[in-house]
Amino acid sequence: MIEANPRASRTVPFIAKAYKEPYVNYATKVMLREKKVTDFNFQPDREGYAIKVPVFSFSKFPNVNKELGPEMKSTGEGIRFVDTLKDPYFQKIYSERNLYLSK
Repeated sequence: MIEANPRASRTVPFIAKAYKEPYVNYATKVMLREKKVTDFNFQPDREGYAIKVPVFSFSKFPNVNKELGPEMKSTGEGIRFVDTLKDPYFQKIYSERNLYLSK
């Protein structure tokens, strides 16, 4: 193995939850040659928006620098579904998107 992409380990489950499709299950069956991609009836749910929200555990790591930069410092991600980008929750996090970034 030359490289492992940890981003895919977070992005693929997020996309599967957002579209309500078991993509990892599909991919596993294809890799095991149990099925072909054409055997699946893909019907992704495309209503509304899925928002990926980082989860920070700063209280669990009291001696860690809490200033955020380009590197990943969250310990997980949550998902929130909204019907419109005018949703108050989305508007709040969107307005704060640069609030904690380092200079």
